[in-house]
Amino acid sequence: MDFKIGVIRGDGIGPEIVGEAVKVLDAAAERFGHKFSYDEILLGGSSIDVHGVPVTDEALAAAKACDAVLMGSIGGDAATSPWYKLEPSKRPEAGLLKMRKALNLFANLRPAYLYNELKAACPVKEEVIGPEGFDMIIVRELTGGLYFGERHTGEVDGVMTAVDTLTYNEEEIRRIALKAFDIAMKRRKKVTSVDKANVLDSSRLWRKVVEDVAKAYPEVTLEHMLVDNCAMQLVNNPSQFDVILTENMFGDILSDEASMITGSIGMLSSASLNDTKFGLYEPSHGSAPDIAGKGIANPLATILSAAMMLRYSLDLDREADAIEGAVKRALEEGYRTVDIAGKGEKTSGTTEIGDIIAGFVRG
Repeated sequence: MDFKIGVIRGDGIGPEIVGEAVKVLDAAAERFGHKFSYDEILLGGSSIDVHGVPVTDEALAAAKACDAVLMGSIGGDAATSPWYKLEPSKRPEAGLLKMRKALNLFANLRPAYLYNELKAACPVKEEVIGPEGFDMIIVRELTGGLYFGERHTGEVDGVMTAVDTLTYNEEEIRRIALKAFDIAMKRRKKVTSVDKANVLDSSRLWRKVVEDVAKAYPEVTLEHMLVDNCAMQLVNNPSQFDVILTENMFGDILSDEASMITGSIGMLSSASLNDTKFGLYEPSHGSAPDIAGKGIANPLATILSAAMMLRYSLDLDREADAIEGAVKRALEEGYRTVDIAGKGEKTSGTTEIGDIIAGFVRG
């Protein structure tokens, strides 16, 4: 089968880690008899450097014409990069927000899975984690809430004031809740809906709509949890979670917390989906400009994001299984980048890890 994949190499370590993911995708295509063609798309700082804006209309049109998009990290060092001297609407991250909105990517999926081989890198005590580790997925609403609400700054009675508006409507909540419950049906059938309903009206609406959606899924257990308690429970008892459903800002924060208890954010993949098969797939971590070009970046999150792309957008489950199995085998055989290596363990560079996993995929 033939597929057209958009490739956003991004900034910082982005081009390095995306290059390894494409290498692994090509290995899967070779083994299973597919043809992947790649359309290079500029987004973020690389787009600013060429076009003066973080994303162009042409880039958005190119992304829409693909079956899916694989992206590396974008952005740079906010303290030193000239990109961050621009007004906020012209900075790298503004391009990503615009693309999410233009492509209607309202559902962000972030798995957090503790590989047995990486338990030593987990900052949480083993007796807290338990013998089975943890395996959760955070389903984050991605196009509403504070990040997309009306905002303004000004002066009131001589005092500078800033306002950010948190807005959700019933349909925005319903569609993300449906995604979460559908995913739960394929997992352990539990949804933890996270809000701040003791304070926020938007959270009270969130809770009401989620409870309504839950009626259509009698096999799924629904629980509500306040966001501050959830942040605590993630480090106190992570194995209790299966699917965490939450709004945009809470999901942004909680998914980064969940990623760190896996041992390294360099291991965490993510998918952003719309209401079709289309999705944008990227690692959960940032562009790490401090290590760009050194050949030590961990490409595993991007490789696992490519596997998610095969599974969710291209319906290639065997191929996704092959990549995920290859990552697990590489870890079992002791291959580590510096961020996940224990004391005294030998480390491998970005390219070597990509070569090893591509080789395992080919069989």
